[in-house]
Amino acid sequence: MQDFKQLKVWRKAHDLALQVYRITSKFPREELFGLTAQVRRSAASVPANIAEGCGRNGAGDFARFCAIALGSASETEYHLILARDLKILGAEDYQALADQTSEVKRMLTKLVQRVNQNRKLKTDN
Repeated sequence: MQDFKQLKVWRKAHDLALQVYRITSKFPREELFGLTAQVRRSAASVPANIAEGCGRNGAGDFARFCAIALGSASETEYHLILARDLKILGAEDYQALADQTSEVKRMLTKLVQRVNQNRKLKTDN
């Protein structure tokens, strides 16, 4: 078990979730139970799954929860594209959030690869 708050990827994912909440507070009221809720849920799911993976036993569980977080980051990415294309999210806000999301996805991909590689090395010895 490790402290998720020490992971750089968790901190970046948490910052992304905070930014999504701040920016979506400007979304139209009629989207509160639609797109606003969806993008907030998927963005919050990223750091939550990293945290849950840290609380599980073993590298396999950790890698699995990081992979789930990666899926949630991709879902967030789509919701942001949808909000932009519906003209609910401005181009500048979209780009900032899209850049953050891409960074988190890259970090998660590398982390999952590293954890799986380390697991393979341990089983090969």
